[in-house]
Amino acid sequence: MIFKSSTYLRKDYNSISKLAHEKAKPVYITKNGEGDLVLMSIDAFLKKGSNH
Repeated sequence: MIFKSSTYLRKDYNSISKLAHEKAKPVYITKNGEGDLVLMSIDAFLKKGSNH
């Protein structure tokens, strides 16, 4: 699992986007030390069998 803080997301979105695309895995975003969001590339999302 890949964890990054919401502060890191605000400061360096491009780095997190690149990481999500390269690893093709979800990136878990934390806020105040707690889980808040899960980000992943659209390609990885579609490969997971989503109907979206």
